[in-house]
Amino acid sequence: MAWSAAATVTRAAAPAAELRLPLTAGIGLGLGLGRASFAVAGRFRAFSASLSTAAAAVKKEAVQTEKAPAALGPYSQAIKANNMVFVSGVLGLNPETGKFVSESVEEQTEQVMKNMGEILKASGASYSSVVKTTIMLADLQDFKTVNEIYAKYFPAPAPARSTYQVAALPLNARIEIECIAAL
Repeated sequence: MAWSAAATVTRAAAPAAELRLPLTAGIGLGLGLGRASFAVAGRFRAFSASLSTAAAAVKKEAVQTEKAPAALGPYSQAIKANNMVFVSGVLGLNPETGKFVSESVEEQTEQVMKNMGEILKASGASYSSVVKTTIMLADLQDFKTVNEIYAKYFPAPAPARSTYQVAALPLNARIEIECIAAL
């Protein structure tokens, strides 16, 4: 998707010959072309812009490491695209056994963060480059406990974050965390 804009300024030669244009605006969507455009004209300026989805292809690369649990389905541990890393939801599984390190939310949270760190490292990122996380909890009563562990991994400023209680998590996990990092 590409965005482009252009602006021009027009001045009249003399006050008596001043050009007065009404302010106009329009939005058009070319169906089938993947393009939207917007134009504004006024007394001394004109502005136009367009948005196109056909302009640039996104280069994406799968990230995979043996130091974190393998994906449980048809998805990647992470994807690198346009200088960003999108890490899939991470569980508190031991990468060697594929089993949870424990039933406790504390130990699962620690393991989630370790697994996420390995995926980030494999992608060329780190905890300090994470800009957004999403935490999914089986029980929102674990929020304070998770925060205490989570805070140890992210330097200030901490990433933006959303936290939800969900009906269920894969393999009956207590916690799952996904993140987005900048490269």
